[in-house]
Amino acid sequence: MRIAAAQINVTVGDLEGNRARIAESLRRAKAREADMVVFPELAVCGYPPEDLLLKDHFVRDNIKVLRSLASETKGIVAVVGFADTDGKGRLYNAAAIIGDGRVKSVYRKEALPNYGVFDEKRYFCSGRRNKNFVLDGVQVGVSICEDMWVEKGPWLRQARRGAKLLINLSSSPYEVGKLKEREKLLRKRAAQTKSFVCYVNLVGGQDELVFDGSSMVFDSAGKMIASGKQFEEDLVIVDLPIGRLKQKRPIENRCAASFSQDERIYRALVLGTRDYAKKNGFQKAVLGLSGGIDSALVAAVATDALGKENVIGVTMPSRYTSQGTKKDARKLAGNLGIRLIEAPIEKMFKVYLNELKGLWRGTKAGLAEENLQARIRGNILMALSNKFGWLVLTTGNKSEVAVGYCTLYGDMTGGFAVIKDVPKTKIYDLARLKNAREGNMIPASILKRAPTAELKAHQKDQDSLPPYGLLDEMLKEYVEHRWPLAKMARRRDRALIKNIIGMVDRSEYKRRQAPPGIKITPRAFGKDWRLPITNCYKER
Repeated sequence: MRIAAAQINVTVGDLEGNRARIAESLRRAKAREADMVVFPELAVCGYPPEDLLLKDHFVRDNIKVLRSLASETKGIVAVVGFADTDGKGRLYNAAAIIGDGRVKSVYRKEALPNYGVFDEKRYFCSGRRNKNFVLDGVQVGVSICEDMWVEKGPWLRQARRGAKLLINLSSSPYEVGKLKEREKLLRKRAAQTKSFVCYVNLVGGQDELVFDGSSMVFDSAGKMIASGKQFEEDLVIVDLPIGRLKQKRPIENRCAASFSQDERIYRALVLGTRDYAKKNGFQKAVLGLSGGIDSALVAAVATDALGKENVIGVTMPSRYTSQGTKKDARKLAGNLGIRLIEAPIEKMFKVYLNELKGLWRGTKAGLAEENLQARIRGNILMALSNKFGWLVLTTGNKSEVAVGYCTLYGDMTGGFAVIKDVPKTKIYDLARLKNAREGNMIPASILKRAPTAELKAHQKDQDSLPPYGLLDEMLKEYVEHRWPLAKMARRRDRALIKNIIGMVDRSEYKRRQAPPGIKITPRAFGKDWRLPITNCYKER
């Protein structure tokens, strides 16, 4: 039996566009003489469709598109993810088995994830009475994403009923370490059931989520025999020694190249940025270039995502901007080949200070004056965005966003936060990766300089924060692992930890107003972080 795994990049709500992508993959699979082609979870409507599912007409339209694909299945069977309904107000995350011009059967997802970024119980009911289907005399079991993760889930029942091939349609978002988890699980399921396992994953960016593809096929002993590309669309063709033998052109099962963890993170940022801009109608992006490491990495990612001709850097020096950072901003722009606009803010800053002098009479200069500079810069970037239709990319990292070391309506201003979920220490790793790959695109002086916001004289981040290595360790424990104060205090100073926890909790009002950003860690400040803004709970 020859099967095809079509990992495609669909867009939520683009029913006709998604149909065209599915139909094209069907034609390609038929040209390669595949008996069956499998598509990702909810491929027709896109994943996650969220509250679009509460619109009855949206669900009806997605079913119409699904049925229209039947005409494309002469001589091939397709397994396609879509949103189904029973006509009684109940919705299902489903997979249609289509062949010979008609929908032959439908599988409805049984295990509905309701944790992290997943909200499926808000929309869907669990499927019941699902059956295997037969292709070329072989029993085939279909499941959808979470179904395969559940011990004694539908995959086991299907195997016990005689399924020799287990298919899993998935829309599993990327996060650090997830690929190895998937591979380990699928290998285990194949070995447990003595069945072939074909896992097909979505690829592409959708708001803050990035789907990495990496579809996989395992033989009945648990050995990977084919895999799809990472962070790219792909059509994986594989011959399985089951079913009726047919005379076909020979193919060679292949496993796509794998990447290091940092390379996967970088590619996730590039894909997420490209798809957010493209799918929301932006051709060009603009960002502030401070001469620091964060804006340097965002500029590099944006250039790889959109092309150097579509990225604009804006340097906005003030009285506190050093000659070194000015020089580095210019050098970085030159290395990347992007346009650089210089827009000094000193005159505007003086006007603000003069106009506010009366209102601020009797006070000392401090945080208000510092943040005023960041807000002037935010206004300039948004003015350019409004005038030219450019997408503003923010440059704040996870460490800063976590503790509120950022300015609301200042450096947080923008449409997309590229590195919102990347800790400061990882920023340096990714910058070094970029340089190792392409020859010091990010100037060495940027990597060596102590981080500074340059909003007052001689300012350094470490004046207000612990060293980033220590801070990132604490944030991982508190934010990603949900450790309590008592457990964290076993390893380091209790007063320091209590202060950092307080900073994280107090900064929720800022994060709630921040633009979306790409999720790369197990718990990001987005869909899977729901801390209340008004929160009087304090650990003691």
